[in-house]
Formats: sequence, structure tokens, C-alpha cells
Amino acid sequence: MQRNIFIVVLILLIFFVISFLTNILGPIIPDIVKSFSLSIGLAGFLPFAFFVAYGVMSIPAGLMVEKYGEKPVLLLAFLLAFFGALLFAIIPSFAIALSSLFLIGIGMAMLQVVINPLLRVAGGEEKFAFFSVLAQLFFGGASFLSPMLYSYLVLNVHSDNSGFLIETLNNLVPENLKWVSLYWVFAVIALLMVVVIALVKFPKVDLLEDERMDVGHSFKELVANKSVWLFFLGIFAYVGTEQGIANWISQFLQTYHSVDPATDGAAVISYFWGLLTVGCFLGLVLLKIFDSRKVLIFFTSGAILALAFALFGSKAVAMNAFPVTGFFASVMYSVIFSLALNSVPRHHGTFSGILCAGIAGGAVVPLIVGGLGELFGLQMAMLFLFVPLAYIFSIGIWARPLVNNDTITSIKDIF
Repeated sequence: MQRNIFIVVLILLIFFVISFLTNILGPIIPDIVKSFSLSIGLAGFLPFAFFVAYGVMSIPAGLMVEKYGEKPVLLLAFLLAFFGALLFAIIPSFAIALSSLFLIGIGMAMLQVVINPLLRVAGGEEKFAFFSVLAQLFFGGASFLSPMLYSYLVLNVHSDNSGFLIETLNNLVPENLKWVSLYWVFAVIALLMVVVIALVKFPKVDLLEDERMDVGHSFKELVANKSVWLFFLGIFAYVGTEQGIANWISQFLQTYHSVDPATDGAAVISYFWGLLTVGCFLGLVLLKIFDSRKVLIFFTSGAILALAFALFGSKAVAMNAFPVTGFFASVMYSVIFSLALNSVPRHHGTFSGILCAGIAGGAVVPLIVGGLGELFGLQMAMLFLFVPLAYIFSIGIWARPLVNNDTITSIKDIF
């Protein structure tokens, strides 16, 4: 039992690291743009390189887990993340950045496939829901903290401050590329995870039917189902919206309101992820009271209004409205995913793999925003985000799940 508790803690740590490495792009994009003299359009390829890896690797990773087991896949995932971060840290250039982010993205996609079934076994099926929520708290906490680490490093590397970490980074990082220090930290974190995982004995995971990947008959049956593609586009739209906002917040605030990306810009992104995490818990309560489709419509409406205020309001309004969009985006992923699985009668494991491939929306939408920003300016380009938001809103109207979410009908249902 003690070993299983340790595995649960390790999985929560993995959730933390995934988020820590994934959601740092937004705060550092202005620095990368400045350091490499990039246009807005070229900068859009940075999140593209990272998130396209999910579209490439989600289904193959599921097959790898079934063939080789969880531990080898976890080790390979963190090794890829280590080499990706180290490559970027040693050779900081735009071309290397694209390769590095793709390697890290491949690793993160592999981790996402492994950890949920492993969490179910290690924590016990009866506590899986609780640990899943706790994992989301760790995920959100890392997204909240990583912009703060970025601010700390940029303000302290090559400054008068001293200490082992800062002095070590001073010797590794060029003075005009302080933000590269983040990737030295990421490389060390990924290497430490490799060491820890190598030393840990993992429990045997027997995949449930809903967790198995089948690229044969099941896959063919699913891709012939129109609902599968509609919900795939839902996940695509959500992740695209989330990353389209998060990745361009700091650049937008710097361009239109002269906000320093290393301080106030990073803080706004931190609050975006923080409120997204808070919203997840409120969403859990609301989903016990209301139909999930109504919750999705309400939260999407709030996100649309908050984004409009953020794009066209004053500096003070924008700095508060952007985090509020994170709050309203909080329930979208889980509601869309659950509506999707509840709308097909079988092959949920393969369907989950297809849906996870929709995370590639985080590659495409920020790239489109960057391309439009080249032509019309970033403010007008970010209006494109209303398109995926409108699609998410429509899901709340047309979704017809076979099973509705369980809601409280009397006080007895609470206990």
C-alpha cells in the first residue's frame, strides 16, 4: 500500500512537470520574438511545433504503452524532454527552438497517455475521481507558478544577486538571453524525473476496455461516425482557444499597453492559469446541479464576453479580463470530453486517443493568430478566437449524449 501511495505522489508530480513545461511558452514569446528578431507570424510556429506533437504521438503512444508497459514509455518521454530542453539551452536559436519544442511536445504527449490508467491502479478505482481532481490541482498549480519562475530568473540572472542557482546560470546563459535559463532548469527537472522513474518499481496495469487502443476495426467504426469528428473538433477548438489566448496574452499587453512581459505580463498569465484551476472546482459543483450542456453554454458565453473586454478595454480592464477568460474556459475540456464519451456506446479507449489527438488544436490556432497578426495586427488577429469559442458554444446546443451527467435531485443525493 505504501508503494502505491508513493506512485500516486509520483504521478501528481508528473502532472505538475507536464504543466510546468507546457504552459511556459506564453510568458516567454515576447522575449523570443525580441531575441531572434521574429515577426508575429514566425512566432506562431513556436506553439505549433510543441502542440502538433500531440496530433502525431497520442495514438502511437497508446500502442506503445500496451506493447512495452508504462515505465519504459515514461522513461523515454522524459529523456525526449531532457534532450529537447538541453538542445535549446545549449544552442538558443529559432530553428533549434522548433526542433526542441517538438521533442518536448512528443514527450509530454506520451506522458498524458500513460498517467491516467496508472493513477487509477495506484490510487484505487474507488478513489480515482478524487485523485483525478487532485491531479488537475497540481497541473493548474504548475501553470500558475511557471511564469513566476520565469520572472524570477529574468530579473536575477546576470544581476547583482548571488546564490548557487543564479551563479551557475550566469556561467551558462548569455547576458542578452536570460530567458534561456528556463530551459536549463527544465533540462535538470526532466533528468531528475528520469532518475526517479528508473529507480521506482511500478505496479502492473491491466488496461480497462475503455483505456485500450485499437487502430483496427474500432478505429474504422469510429472515424465513420460523424459525432466522433464533431467532438474531435470540440477538443481541437478548446485547446486552440486556451493556447491561442495564453500564448498571445503577454505579446498583446506589451504591444498595446506597454506592459513588461517579464513582470506584469507574466503575472497576468499566471493569474489566467490560476483562475482556470479555480474554475475547475466550481465547475465540479455546478455539474452536480445542472446539465453539463447548460454549464458549457454559460461558461462559453462568459469567456466570449471576457475576451471581448480584454481585446478592446483599457490596460486595467485587459489585465483583469484575460485571467477571467481562463476562469470561464475551465470546464470546457472536461465537459466536451465527457459529452463525447457519453455519445458513443463503445470503443471509448480508441475514442479517447482520437480526442487526445485534438490537442493539436493548440498548434494550429496560435499559428493562425500569428499569421493574421502579420496582416492585420495582433488585436484584430485575436478576434479569430471567437470562431472556436462559437463552435464550443454550439456543442452545448447540438450534443445529444446517450447518458446525461448525474445531477442532484434531492438532498439525499449529496450523501
